[in-house]
Amino acid sequence: MTSMTHDRRRITGGVDTHGLTHHAAVIDPLGRHLADREFPATVQGYRDLLDWMRSHGTLIAVGVEGTGAYGAELARVLTAAGVTVVDVDRPDRKTRRMRGKSDPIDAYAAATAVASGRADGVPKSRDGVVEGVRVLRCARRSAVKARTQAMNQIRGLLVSAPAALREQVARMERAALIRTLARLRAGADLSTPLAATKAALRRLALRHQALDEEITELDGEIGPLVKQAAPGLLALFGIGPETAGQLLASAGDNPERMRSEAAFAHLAGVAPIPASSGRTHRHRLNRGGDRAANNALHTIVLVRMRYDERTRAYVARRTKEGMSKKDITRCLKRFVAREVYRALTGAPAEHTTRTDLAPAA
Repeated sequence: MTSMTHDRRRITGGVDTHGLTHHAAVIDPLGRHLADREFPATVQGYRDLLDWMRSHGTLIAVGVEGTGAYGAELARVLTAAGVTVVDVDRPDRKTRRMRGKSDPIDAYAAATAVASGRADGVPKSRDGVVEGVRVLRCARRSAVKARTQAMNQIRGLLVSAPAALREQVARMERAALIRTLARLRAGADLSTPLAATKAALRRLALRHQALDEEITELDGEIGPLVKQAAPGLLALFGIGPETAGQLLASAGDNPERMRSEAAFAHLAGVAPIPASSGRTHRHRLNRGGDRAANNALHTIVLVRMRYDERTRAYVARRTKEGMSKKDITRCLKRFVAREVYRALTGAPAEHTTRTDLAPAA
């Protein structure tokens, strides 16, 4: 093959990502394996990987496994270089049983999935304000979890605490309980159950207070970022900074990668799945998708069912028609997903399907 033919050859790349190394492979338009090679998972390694792929011909696209984990930085580098990056799922178990498992095999499988059209997902760009919201929410979520654990441990210790201590804090609300326990003094001798319990409760209460302050600080940092990223989302009824932050994190910095509001509904697990058979025609709840986004939509629906007059009227009417609460909730979540998609992408209302809950034109 001449050098000129080599330069014009259209190739597709695939990368199997790991923590310390990435294994890359390239194939031609017929799916023939051309070459594969391992690169370190470093900034220089990413550049060398791109140069190596381009040395085999005109690079059309690169399929990358784990663009939300080990492949995140590689995807950013490739995108910045003008390369089309496709998010590729790892091969299913059946394929791996048939073909085996190795880094070169997985890299070639990623390239083949892109070339054949089986993989066409656009990864999150992870390069803007929304990525900042996501990482800060990770810290907030762990702080909330730790605070809950501390509170559960406090209540567990109080159940078996000496009566004198237990009666001292009986029937206190949580805030007063934490303040009281944080002021306990156990003394130097911790050999008695009472002194040891006081010491443990005081430490747990101080931890609870510290986590309270951390969560408040994180809320103050996340709130402005959410407002900056999607002010229209916060303007919707029943959506606060917490649910808005989760929906933004699920959609990413490039929500336009979702081609339609139906695609966003699938992402959030609220697209109804046909469950018909014979003369029975019905749909069931979708158990797939991003469960955190699904939970955020569920929270919004619960708020609207309680406080939004339009939603309450809809629920009453559907209940009279014989629809179950689960099915009503499913319909409402699908409608909220449509509103959220419009707020995230700026899609005009006329491009979406109207429902009896949609605002009048």
